[in-house]
Amino acid sequence: MSRAARREQLLDTALAMVRNHGADRLTLVTLAEAAGVSRPIVYDHFGTRPELLLALYRRLDEKLRRTAEQAALAAAPDRTELARVLSAAYFACATDMPEFDAISAALKGNPEVLAIQLAMLDSYRDWMATTLLPYSHLTAVALRLRCVAVLGAAETLGAELNRGAITADDAVEALTDLIASSIAARPPAGDAGR
Repeated sequence: MSRAARREQLLDTALAMVRNHGADRLTLVTLAEAAGVSRPIVYDHFGTRPELLLALYRRLDEKLRRTAEQAALAAAPDRTELARVLSAAYFACATDMPEFDAISAALKGNPEVLAIQLAMLDSYRDWMATTLLPYSHLTAVALRLRCVAVLGAAETLGAELNRGAITADDAVEALTDLIASSIAARPPAGDAGR
């Protein structure tokens, strides 16, 4: 098996472990056992548990980003439709990737990892703001702040969805309304020059 294929196999196994048993039981040793490989192979690919968790986080983040980008490209050129497809893509990933929250929680407390997570979030937020800008009267700065708020709301709605408190349709409708109304707003009077 090639190095890249082995890495993908290990990540697939690790995601299944998190999905079935939670992130706390995922270690490099338990991954080696579950994947049927020697410990040095796993250590060679990831080095440490935080590196493994970060690789999983990146993989899931890339999937979310690809799904959202594809949805945005396929959307009709309409603010509400774009908001709907972005919302639907976000929650499709939330339901398809319930391990995302567990991995994120397991990474908390590591300042190096936090910086990487924040950089990925910033990149997604900036992409989202750029995608929504043609449909908004807001300045780029004001729209970026709205995207920060929208992503915070999306994360909370995703948690509600994953614990069964709301349906996917409820989550999509709420986030669609929030995005569409947020980007339709006029910038505050003091924001016109930004």
